[in-house]
Amino acid sequence: MADDDKSTIKAFHDVVNMTARELSQWLETDDSLHVGQKDDGDESIGHESGRRIVALLGKKQSAYSEDDLAHMRKVVGYVHRHTAQRPGGDIEHTRWRYSLMNWGNDPLK
Repeated sequence: MADDDKSTIKAFHDVVNMTARELSQWLETDDSLHVGQKDDGDESIGHESGRRIVALLGKKQSAYSEDDLAHMRKVVGYVHRHTAQRPGGDIEHTRWRYSLMNWGNDPLK
C-alpha cells in the first residue's frame, strides 16, 4: 500500500470519530434525514456518505478500492471545511452538528 493511501486512511480514521454502530443508528433518526443538500426529496449527499462510511468502517484495509480511498479523502475534506465553520454558542441541537454527524464526526465527542 502506498504511503499516500496510508495517510488517507489515517486521516479518515482521525476525523471519523463515530463507530459504525453509532453512525448507523444516527442515520436512522429524523434529524439525520432532514439535514444536507438534496434534490427533490432524494437522500442528502451527507446521508448517503454516512451509509458509505458505515460500510468502509466494516472493511479490512486490504479490501479498500481506489473509489473507497477517494471517498475517504472527500470525508476528510468535508469534515475539515465544516469544522472550520463552527457556529458560536451551544451546538448540541444544531443542523451544523447534525450535518457533521452524517459524515461520521460528532463534534461533541
